[in-house]
Amino acid sequence: MRNFPDWMAAYVNYASFSEAPKRMHFWSGVSAIAGALRRRVWIDMAYFKWHANHYIIFVAPPGIVSKSTTVAIAMDLLRKVPGINFGPDVVTWPALVSAFAECTEVFELNGDFYTQCALTLESSEFGNLVNPQDRELIDVLITLWDSKSGAFKKVTKGSGKDTVENPWINLIACTTPAWIAGNFPEHVIGGGFTSRCLFVYAETKEKFVAYPSLSVPKDLAAQAALLIQDLEHISVNLCGPYKLTPASYEWGKEWYEHHFKADHGVMADDKFAGYLARKQTHLHKLAMILAASQRDELIITPQDLALADTMISDLEKDMPKVYAKIGRSEDSIHSERFIKFVEANSPIAYAKAYRYVHQNFPDVKDFEGVLNGAVRAGYIKMDMTTEGFMLVYCPVT
Repeated sequence: MRNFPDWMAAYVNYASFSEAPKRMHFWSGVSAIAGALRRRVWIDMAYFKWHANHYIIFVAPPGIVSKSTTVAIAMDLLRKVPGINFGPDVVTWPALVSAFAECTEVFELNGDFYTQCALTLESSEFGNLVNPQDRELIDVLITLWDSKSGAFKKVTKGSGKDTVENPWINLIACTTPAWIAGNFPEHVIGGGFTSRCLFVYAETKEKFVAYPSLSVPKDLAAQAALLIQDLEHISVNLCGPYKLTPASYEWGKEWYEHHFKADHGVMADDKFAGYLARKQTHLHKLAMILAASQRDELIITPQDLALADTMISDLEKDMPKVYAKIGRSEDSIHSERFIKFVEANSPIAYAKAYRYVHQNFPDVKDFEGVLNGAVRAGYIKMDMTTEGFMLVYCPVT
């Protein structure tokens, strides 16, 4: 028996006393359920299988929405579930091989035995966990997201050929827009890594909570214990292939056709093509999580698919803010910051604006170049007043 009719709803309520946006709590909960399910459930598409693992990355300026604390609330519950294995704090192929070897297990389904090597990776700093410049490692993570059945083989200089049986990785991590700008090269888009990630972006607190201990209910520990019990129930009792109902197949067919015919607006840029091509996979991965949150029957309903579509599409309005940073130079990031500063303080004296950005452009010629570029692009205009030159922000129409 479960304690809650909908684990996800109960978890979001449990975690909602912090300052983070509710959707960050939702996606933390998604990662927790995925970690509990491991490789034990899937949707069989004949040529391939969809598994419930996710790569979820929280992106926000430092100190704004308590990203790492938000992730930790969910992962602390998952860590208390017996049989759940967490991966290394720093991901390298040798470290993964060792971790997979330690977590190899066999489960039984209808008289057949299946091997799985399932890990959840958690990090408050994505840069400490994964080096995006390491193409070989990124290629490994791309392959592991797909969770293909069988042995994963990799030839290494140090140990020859490493083999892992049915590996599975679930990842949740945090980073900042500035870190993405400085560390995500263009090839992580072209190679498909970012298209396999769901970026959860925030730049403002949902509410102000100066003292969390004064906001949480007195029975918080008891709620946590019940949530852990339900996660354990999910980890033990849910096993096997999820089936879509006939109505779900009809919903999915209609969604699929509409998705590939739709005008995706700013998302029509080539950098989003990989994500849009994989959105169907993201949707069905999440639908399994939502189904597992509510019931033991391995059935996907149209309601599961519709809610999954809503929650994933909700992330897309902020996705350009994340992707826009990738592959950009440091100067371009500073230029964007300068334009936003002028927008927030318009009109502003030339001298005051220069003092603000002096640490980024100590050479006045560099500053003049950025300013002239912003003027030519129509973001800023310069007005001569009795007090000297004033910079005025021009709204983009």
